[in-house]
Amino acid sequence: MHATRAPLPYWQLSGFYFFWAAVIGALMPYWGLYLRHQGHDEAAIGSLMAILMGTQLVAPTIWGYLADRTGQRMRFVRLGIWLALGCFCGVFVDGGTGWMMLVLLGFGFFWNAMGPQFEALTLSYLRGRPNGYSRIRLWGSIGFIVTVMSLGALLDLTGIAYLPWFIIALLALVMLASYSVSDDATLVQQRPPAGSFVAILRRPPVLIFFVTCFLMQASQGPYNTFFSIHLANHGYSGTAIGLLWSLGTTAEVGVFLLMHRLLGRCALPSILLASLLLTALRWLLIGSYADQPGIMLLAQSLHGATYGAFHAAAIELVRRYFSDGHAGQGQALYGGVAIGLGNAVGALYSGALWQALGPAQTFWCGAIIALLAAILCRQGIRAAPEPQPSHPNPAPHGLPALIGRLDDPQS
Repeated sequence: MHATRAPLPYWQLSGFYFFWAAVIGALMPYWGLYLRHQGHDEAAIGSLMAILMGTQLVAPTIWGYLADRTGQRMRFVRLGIWLALGCFCGVFVDGGTGWMMLVLLGFGFFWNAMGPQFEALTLSYLRGRPNGYSRIRLWGSIGFIVTVMSLGALLDLTGIAYLPWFIIALLALVMLASYSVSDDATLVQQRPPAGSFVAILRRPPVLIFFVTCFLMQASQGPYNTFFSIHLANHGYSGTAIGLLWSLGTTAEVGVFLLMHRLLGRCALPSILLASLLLTALRWLLIGSYADQPGIMLLAQSLHGATYGAFHAAAIELVRRYFSDGHAGQGQALYGGVAIGLGNAVGALYSGALWQALGPAQTFWCGAIIALLAAILCRQGIRAAPEPQPSHPNPAPHGLPALIGRLDDPQS
């Protein structure tokens, strides 16, 4: 029995991505600065960030399995946000590094559990028109930009100590946005998953793909953990730091706007390879020339290729590798092993190398890891064919002319 096509809730999905990425825009650039303000050294900051990111390894897999079996992804998304909000309130208790580890462990477990499920839900709505993903996901990038730019200026006025209050306000907005999105009855899984999840995972191109994504994320460890501290050490203000972060995400928005064309014209492994090579260049520039604002502008302009293009191509490969019945688990594995474990390892080695070797050498290490990923990608990743729909897919309707038709690669 085949499900009929559900109307595309474009603005509801986009709104959730906007506020979800706004939380990340408060955490990624400024949380390391907040931890340093609280008295933690670089090694402790690396460990704390590793815990926050490492929870992606376990939580999405558990929740992905449950969501695939029930088809009620938004129930798990909302539950995750509520529990994450409750855990995050623990940051106001002064319990030292050990207590902060427990707080971030709880917050990260529930926060990271729901992201891949929303990705799977979005792809379910986009079944038969996957090129529309980047048009929806770009609103997350816009939310990140708005938060980074405004928060940098606000923190210059209020001080970094107020950062947790801003994050709690953003979490509340994510919660409100989650209630605008529903699990349409036509998207609930109505038949058992086709094939074995383990059998798909054991295919060599699939295994190599996940290892490559893991290395890509690990290479970003110095950037995700210490970029703001690196800039602050070279005299950049909070506003300047926010502007540099937002420049990178602005480039990402541009890539997402054009990604539907790129996916139709370029092989997915080629997009991944180009992204990895540019990533290596970017880390070399940041590590070596942080005292030169012009080069920092250039390095941040590469973010569209090093994150936006890579992520959009990777999401599409996951969609092709895994059948509908395994969509949640496939996204969870990508979010857990590739992003979660990769970021955790990246945060750990950056915290250790930052003190032992220095900032420049730590970024150079990230560049070497990106080059290793590029070699692996060149040798082993192959794109799966586009799955053929088993039922008609009428075109979407009612979308604003500004956005254009999501299912038309020539739009």
